[in-house]
Amino acid sequence: MSKKIKKRKEIAKILQEPKGMHDVLPVDEMYWSRIREVVSEISEGYGFHRIETPLLEFEELFQKTVGESSDIVAKEMYTLKTRGGDMLALRPEFTASTMRAYLGHSLGRLGQPQRLYTFGPVFRHDNPQAGRYRQFTQANFEIIGGQNDPVYDAHIILLSMRFLDILRIKGVSLRINSIGCRVCQPAYRRQLQNYYKSHEKELCADCVRRAKTNLLRLLDCKEQGCVKLREHAPNILDKLCVTCSAHFKSVIEYLDELKISYVLDNTLVRGLDYYSRTVFECVIEAEGREFGALAGGGRYDYLAEFLGGHATPGVGVAVGIERVIGVIKAQGIVFSSKQKKMVFVVHAGEMAKKKAFRFVEEFRRAGIYVKESLAKDSLKAQLKFADKEKARIALIFGQREIYEGTVIVRDLENSLQETVPLDRIVEEIKKRLK
Repeated sequence: MSKKIKKRKEIAKILQEPKGMHDVLPVDEMYWSRIREVVSEISEGYGFHRIETPLLEFEELFQKTVGESSDIVAKEMYTLKTRGGDMLALRPEFTASTMRAYLGHSLGRLGQPQRLYTFGPVFRHDNPQAGRYRQFTQANFEIIGGQNDPVYDAHIILLSMRFLDILRIKGVSLRINSIGCRVCQPAYRRQLQNYYKSHEKELCADCVRRAKTNLLRLLDCKEQGCVKLREHAPNILDKLCVTCSAHFKSVIEYLDELKISYVLDNTLVRGLDYYSRTVFECVIEAEGREFGALAGGGRYDYLAEFLGGHATPGVGVAVGIERVIGVIKAQGIVFSSKQKKMVFVVHAGEMAKKKAFRFVEEFRRAGIYVKESLAKDSLKAQLKFADKEKARIALIFGQREIYEGTVIVRDLENSLQETVPLDRIVEEIKKRLK
């Protein structure tokens, strides 16, 4: 291979995103901007406060909470060893980090429950596919502390459905289940183990491993043979203890009260060790294309104990932003952007250009939305660009006007123009834009 071809290949490689990563280009910013608005709207309306956690956490945090046998910890975490010998991991999810911060900073003393939300990137070395990346973005909403009340489960589910509804996403289906607690789950696990033991040869390779390390995940496998097997597996809803049964019944009654339709899915377990009782997912199939869960979560009453804290009720949801945007595009949802009233600054000549440059900054400091194309010398080209940007007013700085201390104000809607003294231009523009 010649040095020239080798160099071209090297350049081509560094111009690509790493596998599973993706750029967010300006053409998609309208989606991200709208979603950030909805996150803000939801958090304010439902009383949640933002919390920021580090991208890097101790690896042990996720081993203790998510579970060493989970796919996330066993196969998907990005880890590194520091020069000081610490083992760190890029966060694969937010809930464990949020609970660590809640306990570490004694946030429960500020009042209970604490309603916290996060928005940002998480990382999993997963198999990239449609809507799933190795660096992806989540919005998480958590209710931590207070009473172990089913109303909080319903509250989080309502918030999740409302989030997708505000974005005008159609065809959302709520799947819900209860996976029990420390009292009733062990007996169910034994029944499940006995059932799958007699069908071990029919399991896929991953499920053979899960049968020894993460039994409930057998119900979550998408392989055709495993899907068929779970149809006859023991139903966890039949094995709930009295307390878990009453809790789940109450959650369902709240959803009925809210007129939120749902599907009881006894195979829904979620993949993290800290879940107990209520688990749910908001799923959608758009135009024959399966997007997976747009949002998913549940109750995690034992999570604080995994980290050495006291028993602390908790329930939350994670919304996958890239998947949500994929559905928005597939359904052809268009967000109308509010057009700001804008001023466009135009110059004619080098001296006028310098004066225009100064006034652009004065307009910005005065809170006036302004654009310019000072690098273009042609007056015609600048006015054409102003029209393309849908500017309301053009301010034309010419050589003559600079000597006279004035500027031409042209209304681009009706092409009328007049000359205004420079010392009054800021006030004049503010008045015209009202």
